[in-house]
Amino acid sequence: MQSQSFGLSPTLPSPKPRALLTSLRCNPVRVSCSSSPKLRDLSASTDAVSVKFTRRSWNLSSSPLGLRPWASVPVPARNERFETRAAAVPESAAEGEKSGSLVETLQLGLLIGLWYLFTVLFSIYNKQVLKVYPFPVTVTMFQFAIGTVLVTLMWTLNLYKRPKVSGAQLAAILPLAVAHTLGNLFTIMSLGKVAVSFTHTIKAMEPFFSVVLSAMFLGEIPTPWVVGSLLPIVGGVALASVTEASFNWYGFWAAMASNLTNQSRNVLSKKVMVKKEESVDDITLFSIITIMSLFLIAPVAIFMEGVKFTPAYLQSAGFNVNQVCTRALLAALCFHAYQQVAYMLLQRVSPVTHSVTNCLKRVVIIVSSILFFRTPVSPISSLGTGVAIAGVFLYSRVKRIKPKPKTT
Repeated sequence: MQSQSFGLSPTLPSPKPRALLTSLRCNPVRVSCSSSPKLRDLSASTDAVSVKFTRRSWNLSSSPLGLRPWASVPVPARNERFETRAAAVPESAAEGEKSGSLVETLQLGLLIGLWYLFTVLFSIYNKQVLKVYPFPVTVTMFQFAIGTVLVTLMWTLNLYKRPKVSGAQLAAILPLAVAHTLGNLFTIMSLGKVAVSFTHTIKAMEPFFSVVLSAMFLGEIPTPWVVGSLLPIVGGVALASVTEASFNWYGFWAAMASNLTNQSRNVLSKKVMVKKEESVDDITLFSIITIMSLFLIAPVAIFMEGVKFTPAYLQSAGFNVNQVCTRALLAALCFHAYQQVAYMLLQRVSPVTHSVTNCLKRVVIIVSSILFFRTPVSPISSLGTGVAIAGVFLYSRVKRIKPKPKTT
């Protein structure tokens, strides 16, 4: 078959078929031949016409010619009919939708890839800095300082709208900033004492703390499925801890404290609610928390570790100033970047999808750190890590199962 397009006009300069076919504007139709005696009515709303046919003889008409429009063609030899159908969506529109969907998928994949990359680099650079510069509070303060500079530039250059924050909003955000500060501090303290892979294996227990704290402070009773998914998480972390070569209690409890404070922040964000008309978006919230965290941790760092971040002190202690400063700066930039990307990703996907991608991120970090630092891992420790990660993945899936409402 051959597809043709044509138009018809009520005022015809000549009765020639070619002029007739090229002047009248009609609704879109698709004509095809089939073996049924019925004729369907036409109802369409677009402007393009697509006609498929097998014979060159047909009757076309318009009102001035006094003929019924779209009369069927009589065929003496066979019992056939012409079926007219309206084209629902133009091909160009369908292609546009496919192209838009492809672009969104590529953007989503790029964000996930950047999230994984920045998190892996953050863990690696932090570990390298902490090996030669064992001052975790100062390192944490430096990262919040770099984040504050980036937020200030973002607002000053109008890359993102500078928010107008009320005193009530700041009072509601302050507990979140305290939990955020402690969560990141404890993570860096753990990275300085144990292997990166082991720190993130322990941090796989975040769902356990989330369920316990939500039940205690929000009254959210977990379903049996959720409770069941926590068992492999706890068992896997315990199994990995028993056989971990770099295990020490300082690093273990620091990672556990990080889980507790990070999940406390999530619970507080639900418990301490700001009025809806005064709410702020996620990126603005993270920016405000970053600035608050700097002011919270700066006096603590100076009090606990002293002023140990000047070039004079680094040189007197025998550190390679350029190397330490460069890697600390890269770690700070990666820290702020992966936090920003995580919020951007959360705005585009559902919480369940975000939880699953976060679980896979943990796997990427553990594997990457083992390969980069050539960390010795026993088979039992690998099994424990795998079981814990599988439990996290299971938790992210069963969390969607809602309990059946009680019937009275």
